[in-house]
Amino acid sequence: MLTSPPGDVAIETRAIALTWPDGSRGAYPFAWLRDSCACASCRHPGSGQRLLEPAAIPHDIHPAEAHLEGDDLLVAWAPDRHFSTYAGAWLRARAVDRPPRRLQLWDAAIARDLPLADYAAIAGDPRQLRRWLERVDQLGFGVLSDVPVSDGEVARVAGLFAHVRTTNYGRVFDVRSVIEPANLAYTPLGLGPHTDNPYRDPVPTLQLLHCLSSSARGGESTLVDGFRVIEHLRAEHPGDFALLAGHCVVFAYRDAGARLRATAPVIELDPHGEVRAIRFNARSLEPPAMTGPDLADWYDAYLRLARLLEDERFQLRLRLEPGELFIVDNRRVLHGRAPYAASGGERHLQGCYADIDGLRSTLAVLAREDESA
Repeated sequence: MLTSPPGDVAIETRAIALTWPDGSRGAYPFAWLRDSCACASCRHPGSGQRLLEPAAIPHDIHPAEAHLEGDDLLVAWAPDRHFSTYAGAWLRARAVDRPPRRLQLWDAAIARDLPLADYAAIAGDPRQLRRWLERVDQLGFGVLSDVPVSDGEVARVAGLFAHVRTTNYGRVFDVRSVIEPANLAYTPLGLGPHTDNPYRDPVPTLQLLHCLSSSARGGESTLVDGFRVIEHLRAEHPGDFALLAGHCVVFAYRDAGARLRATAPVIELDPHGEVRAIRFNARSLEPPAMTGPDLADWYDAYLRLARLLEDERFQLRLRLEPGELFIVDNRRVLHGRAPYAASGGERHLQGCYADIDGLRSTLAVLAREDESA
């Protein structure tokens, strides 16, 4: 971040404009500035939470005076006769529309540089935990080795940086073949790349899977960066991208104890047009309700995306051995598996869900501790 102080201040019709020596400029609306005052009357000194109620800000709020004092902008407000001070660096950081994305898109070549860490190392050293979590946040996945092969350990791993999210599958769930499966994950069948629980609102944003045994033939795991594939689709087939982002579909799940249903597009965008999430799970997609040419075109786009997700150029293949674990951002990275032999061996994974806000909170706390050390 540039730390040079603003060089000029101007009061405009509805905003205070600041210009920096490099020519960059920011315009800050009066109401926004007044609402952002950080003095002890407007923000609680302990929690940092806002004390000023927005309804208390006069509708005709405006600066009676505004000037620079070193790096700070000082404002005398009218008609409420309040005085505010704003750090120039703080204002400069908020002059952009949005922060840069921290994402690093990847394809099959990521196999040469896996975000791999040793469990004991990240559990015992906050700096190593921070480095690993930073890569997980950037890439949307990570791998751990030497995780103790014991029941429930996957939840203890999640507890290093987040809270486990309990669902109808339990706090921790076992992924292995059973006689009467409620989900195809509990069979030896292969599973194409998919995101979990698209029938929930909100979707669990992190999934962890820990290998307890892998003596069965087959069962290799597949990971795909959905955002990388979507950017390929957007570049090569923009019409398909628009259809998948512009039409909502229904995802549903039902068993003896649950009836779950959510409506969302396959590709979810943020207000800036950036990809926020992908929901892709052929097992739980309900037949779309669109009719006519739109439905035919949507299906062409959907099948094209499905083929791209199966394309080896984009797939990372892993054979998890006992004690290995992977974590995925379930809004971004799809996972699947090859079929495996149900006889002559065993494949047993244990999983849990968590949410990425916990991971990012832990990252922010670890960064603050590093800076203060």
